[in-house]
Amino acid sequence: MSTRKAIESLYKGVCIVSNSQKVFDPVTKRTAFQDVVIVENEPCRLSFSNVSEASQGSTVANVAQVVKLFIRPELEIKAGSKITVTQNGRTMGYVASGQPAVYTNHQEIVLTLEDDKA
Repeated sequence: MSTRKAIESLYKGVCIVSNSQKVFDPVTKRTAFQDVVIVENEPCRLSFSNVSEASQGSTVANVAQVVKLFIRPELEIKAGSKITVTQNGRTMGYVASGQPAVYTNHQEIVLTLEDDKA
């Protein structure tokens, strides 16, 4: 089994990726930004990890969750793209928070919850 097939065998979710793009409305003759679906029903996998941050003199450590999306490398997913992932029976909305790390067999994208206005 190839490395890529092995990684893709771990994909347990599917996602929809959309970007905000300029779209011309022929009726109003105006151009406005709208969310345009780039890809849908794309196999993927979410990975979750907790990161503890303790500052000096602090008695309580802050814990943050890091969410990573694993997906095929051919897709061009820009920072700020909206990504809806369904995995393990749950659907969550995220925003791609940074540039993807693209490897030969997959890419990894750190996500932020769409509703998280921190």
